[in-house]
Amino acid sequence: MPANNLTIGRLARAAGVGVETVRYYQRRKLLPLPAAQNSAFRTYPAALADRIRFIKRSQELGFSLDEIETLLQLEDGSDRAAIRELAADKLRHIRAKMSDLARMEAALQHLIHECAATGQAQPCPIIAALAGECASESRIKSSGSSTAADFSRSIS
Repeated sequence: MPANNLTIGRLARAAGVGVETVRYYQRRKLLPLPAAQNSAFRTYPAALADRIRFIKRSQELGFSLDEIETLLQLEDGSDRAAIRELAADKLRHIRAKMSDLARMEAALQHLIHECAATGQAQPCPIIAALAGECASESRIKSSGSSTAADFSRSIS
């Protein structure tokens, strides 16, 4: 086996992934299948470790494997507009998620406060919100805050 070729196990270790990850990426056509060889072991070019690391870094940034497939098709950098558009779409998606998370945080913070302020004779606002009820709706509305129903909508 030439020095720059690796078995699948060595390739996986070099890229910091498991063998099954390499095989999965091959099935998804993100990695090429090794060429037929005369030896007992299939070997892979060592440079594929860089491609696997590219895939993993892209996933860490939130790109799906379908989006990564597109990025790999654009990897020569000749269509920068397409690359920017894909990255801009991902950024819009991340910002929307962050906005959703901020709404969920505010709703949970409010419900925790309401739970602490609600007497034992009344239903727990957190449980009521998770059950889709508006147990303390009139009190919450009068304070101008989010309702349990708002919380239910924010997590669905």
